[in-house]
Amino acid sequence: MSPKPVTTVVADVGGTNTRAALALDGAVRPDTIRRFRNEGRSGLGDILSDYLAEQGDPDCAGACIAMAGPVMDGVGRLTNVGWTMTREDLAACTGAGHVAILNDLQAQGHAMDHIAEENLRVLIPGPKAQPHNAKMVVGIGTGFNAVPVFRTETGRYVPPCESGHVTFPVLSDDDMALAKYVSSAHGFPGVEDVLSGRGFERTYAWASGTDTRRDSASIMAALEADDDPVAIRAANAFVQAMGRVVGDLALTHLPFGGIYMIGGMSRALTPYLARFGFDEAFRGKGRFSDFMVQFAVWGVEDDYAALTGCARHLEGLMTPGADTP
Repeated sequence: MSPKPVTTVVADVGGTNTRAALALDGAVRPDTIRRFRNEGRSGLGDILSDYLAEQGDPDCAGACIAMAGPVMDGVGRLTNVGWTMTREDLAACTGAGHVAILNDLQAQGHAMDHIAEENLRVLIPGPKAQPHNAKMVVGIGTGFNAVPVFRTETGRYVPPCESGHVTFPVLSDDDMALAKYVSSAHGFPGVEDVLSGRGFERTYAWASGTDTRRDSASIMAALEADDDPVAIRAANAFVQAMGRVVGDLALTHLPFGGIYMIGGMSRALTPYLARFGFDEAFRGKGRFSDFMVQFAVWGVEDDYAALTGCARHLEGLMTPGADTP
């Protein structure tokens, strides 16, 4: 007799919206994906309870959520909303016996071996990866973060990181001027102060020389129209910084299995990477420049990868060996 399929509930919790879905044996069921606005809700438990009721209150063996904020000792905090969720809270609102809380980028890391080929775009070509090679996920959107994905005989490990809050790298006089400008936000020039949606807006203001403010959507529209020299200068500075920072992270983690770029800003600027020298900035590491050809860079175009990562992580927790590459 075949074993009974295992149903789990997963959620991707952002600052504005939460997406929830059911998964069967580690695979997300696309027909069950629902989006909820966080505004007006008392917390994530409220959303999950409503979602499960809508789905007929299924018997979920496991529950895993990905939160856009720090997670420590089984407690997740949603940075932009102020919600807190513990493993005990998650078990109580879902009835699940196995529960897990991940940082949103950790969830993306657990999804990387399960992204369909048609949802991957080559940004920088590289050699074919070996099954044991580490990978790395870099997210540039509302914020910035990057996590390594280690693939071992005992499973897949994706440690939590806060890569967006390290010091912004400076190589030129323009870099120094930009670093000084963005440091006014928090008293320190962090990577995220440039490489994020808000960072793009700050970079535009710096590039204007007059502190002119525009939102990221209008800057992208001006860049597409190719009629605003300030937008072009800002995008050039952003892409150059993006290449340098991702290159630094590649040397830190050695992801010979590939680097995977996610997030709204990363995707929006993909058509301009060649024009503004992303490849050259990524590989420009002096005597280690030739070494950098070993890293392929991919753009991920799967909006539900975090849900997949949650489902696969749960499968690994509940079925020993299931998360082994």
